[in-house]
Amino acid sequence: MRILSATNALQTPTAIALGNFDGVHRGHGVVLRQVMNFAQAVEHPLHSAVVSFNPHPRSFFSGRTQPLLTPLPEKAEQLTVIGIEQLVLLPFTEKLANLSPREFVQSILVEQLQAKFISVGEDFCFGYQRQGNVQDLARLGQEFGITVAIAELEQTDTERISSSRIRKALKEGQLATANNLLGRPYGLRGTVVQGQQLGRKLGFPTANLCLPEDKLWPKYGVYAGSVSLDCLEVPIPAVINIGDRPTVNGREPSAEVHLLQWSGDLYGQGLEAALLHYLRPETKFANLDELKNQISRDCQRAEELLHLEKVISL
Repeated sequence: MRILSATNALQTPTAIALGNFDGVHRGHGVVLRQVMNFAQAVEHPLHSAVVSFNPHPRSFFSGRTQPLLTPLPEKAEQLTVIGIEQLVLLPFTEKLANLSPREFVQSILVEQLQAKFISVGEDFCFGYQRQGNVQDLARLGQEFGITVAIAELEQTDTERISSSRIRKALKEGQLATANNLLGRPYGLRGTVVQGQQLGRKLGFPTANLCLPEDKLWPKYGVYAGSVSLDCLEVPIPAVINIGDRPTVNGREPSAEVHLLQWSGDLYGQGLEAALLHYLRPETKFANLDELKNQISRDCQRAEELLHLEKVISL
């Protein structure tokens, strides 16, 4: 995939999906598939692209980092799997924010992106103070010779699928709901770094994961999941502790991964932990013996949920 922050290197003409697409979840599927289908169906194929903003508009207006389900590397990987060729990150500046809906379409979509097809969700808004809606986009598209496809919002039997709903579910420990709305397990991806090695002293060595600054942390607690490593083809079952480690007076949030029935050196390696089951909330124990006993119970419960049988070593 080509990731661009300027449009001068863009492969044109384009079929584009407009939006932030945080999470690249089930609700985004129709919008993205419309792009792929149209790009390949026309007589002269178009170059598929997702057009997003950097920084996230909420971050720009609030001055605070917006926690993301999929920071840039994860988003790019998910879009690549779908088949999108290009990810265009338009610099979200005051100048861009002040463009009227017509100016945005003419200056950005027509002149810079050379869009021939645009796919959006039915709640998409654009232009100064979000004044433009999908009806405005369709009208302007017709004026400039652009086909506009509007996708209905995807829903489960009980609720609408959205990035904000997934974030809320993760922060509340509703992992099953979040994973269902995502269409895959929520993952934590980073590099293994040196920690305090307290887990090793307790008999449960952990890999300390350095996460991107803008990654959304799920509810603090203990999870059962599986880990993908750069050095192995098969995912490894694991227990993942996420939080401040109150028993040892931790001050910074951490993600510590204990690989079940596996041993090896992971320092410096890339690792992704897929969260499959939420086991319990974070707890402060009276002493390290209580903590050790609870970790043992956590591992046993995880093994039951993950149906572990074999030992893997490196």
